[in-house]
Amino acid sequence: MPAEFTSPVAAGTGWPDDPATPDTPVAGSAHDVRRSAADAPTLAELDARVSVCRACPRLVEWRDQVAVDKRRSFATEPYWGRPVAGWGDPAAELLVVGLAPAAHGGNRTGRIFTGDRSGDWLFAALHRAGLADRPTSERAGDGQVLRRTRMVAAVRCAPPANAPTPAERDTCAPWLDAELALLPTVRVVVALGAFAWQAVLAAVARSGGSVPRPRPRFGHGAEVELGTWLLIGSFHPSQQNTFTGRLTEPMLDAVFTRALSRLEQGAPRL
Repeated sequence: MPAEFTSPVAAGTGWPDDPATPDTPVAGSAHDVRRSAADAPTLAELDARVSVCRACPRLVEWRDQVAVDKRRSFATEPYWGRPVAGWGDPAAELLVVGLAPAAHGGNRTGRIFTGDRSGDWLFAALHRAGLADRPTSERAGDGQVLRRTRMVAAVRCAPPANAPTPAERDTCAPWLDAELALLPTVRVVVALGAFAWQAVLAAVARSGGSVPRPRPRFGHGAEVELGTWLLIGSFHPSQQNTFTGRLTEPMLDAVFTRALSRLEQGAPRL
């Protein structure tokens, strides 16, 4: 990535796939997020608004600090240092939901699950399933393309210790609600980890959808029917899970095989 970009990157300055412009409205509070998410007319406009959000002071301070201090191995590179919008096929049938961008992954590259080890695992699995053009995702504008698939984080900013607070989770939730509403073709949702699992169930409940009670518990390979969606749980491809063998390539492949099987059944769309 050219070094002439500032860190964090200013909106509309030419970063590959930057959805925002200098005129994109900036949400500065939870109230602003609810209003801005609710009246975003298109998925592209929603992505733009997400990418400039400043509603959570702790997260803004952290993402900015990481973008300036940087990891030594990326010291000469510019850092995105902004919220990371959803990315992929705008007519996706499969939605992959994670927790939050990694400090030196999505917060650096500006694309979800890109530039870190978790993304390496995820994109390799998607490629094996025929859902990604390439087995790697290194940076925005690298030619990677998702097929029938979109990915998104429940919390759009990189949080300290990868742990958003309940207030930050709730402030960010309207972005996910709006995104789900703007993706009527989705029929399968894969939740990477318990946080994402709970975020999806909560979003369905907020939309007036039917969620079983008691709420289904997360587990690898767990499934829940949510109207015309199938929600599938998967352990997150974090280094902690992959290094210890808690998540293996065959286990992750099985999740996407199941997702594709459901898509091929021709289930009715939302």
